[in-house]
Amino acid sequence: MAILVTGGAGYIGSHTVVELLNQGEEVIVIDNLQTGHEKSIKAETFYQGDLRDRSFLHDVFSKHDIEAVIHFAASSLVGESVSKPLDYYENNLIASYSLVSAMIEHGVNKIVFSSTAATYGEPKQIPIQEVDETCPTSPYGETKLAMEKMFRWCDGAYGLKSISLRYFNAAGALPDGEIGEDHEPESHLIPIILQVALGQRESIGIFGEDYPTEDGTCIRDYIHVMDLANAHWLALEHLRENESTDVFNLGNGKGFSVKEVIETARHVTGQSIPEVVSSRRAGDPAVLIASSEKAQTVLGWKPKYNNLETIIETAWNWYQSHPNGYEDKN
Repeated sequence: MAILVTGGAGYIGSHTVVELLNQGEEVIVIDNLQTGHEKSIKAETFYQGDLRDRSFLHDVFSKHDIEAVIHFAASSLVGESVSKPLDYYENNLIASYSLVSAMIEHGVNKIVFSSTAATYGEPKQIPIQEVDETCPTSPYGETKLAMEKMFRWCDGAYGLKSISLRYFNAAGALPDGEIGEDHEPESHLIPIILQVALGQRESIGIFGEDYPTEDGTCIRDYIHVMDLANAHWLALEHLRENESTDVFNLGNGKGFSVKEVIETARHVTGQSIPEVVSSRRAGDPAVLIASSEKAQTVLGWKPKYNNLETIIETAWNWYQSHPNGYEDKN
């Protein structure tokens, strides 16, 4: 039986496809390639299409014996979601409704969902735990939380079992440099820093150095993309063995400040990486760190790449061989 990965041409999705293949799984990928890259797909079976297209989904489910779904496909820019909320409700919530409807119609009752720490909003305590209040501050977080709730209601009504994985700052790349992170435009800190190291940007901006942290800059929890990928496979295994709906945080359990990340990147790349400090951005919490104790205890998840230098080294390996992303490969 096959595992269907939606959004399997995206950053985290493509790395999870590699992990599933390494675990001996048969993998089918769906992606509309709106933000994903076909060159990142390592599965043999790929369908380009949109989850909102019910006939397209019916065709895919009819052609294959699908055991479970790992669902990544979504729009995921917090700022954009604020300016275009209806797009996010359509691309995220309506698309997920269409997907779940097809699953139920075809008797597929397991889904691992790529959720987000944005479901928590402004945390009231650190580290953040799964039982903490969820109060999103963006349509992106709202749509992800709505999907989690939809899956839970569908458990009671249709027996759909789901695991939602709320993770923090994904970073790094496949250690061999074959696939990596390629967004347009790029909004993540580590790729932007490495673009400065490559000479593609003049400097890295630091938004505020007056936060109540040791060096005055924001602290975030960075988790290697292959550790995230492994957690998705472990979640799938958990559903196979237990068939119980649940939610898990994924993170390192420790944070690194913006200045720490920049300094580590200087060490890894050997480049000076100029920085420019400006005022704070609205809505940036001082510290965001996850507790992953539940995932480690219940799923048996043990991150292998929890050293910041190693995370940046794998990303740097990718960017050195792909300075223009997937456009560098014919």
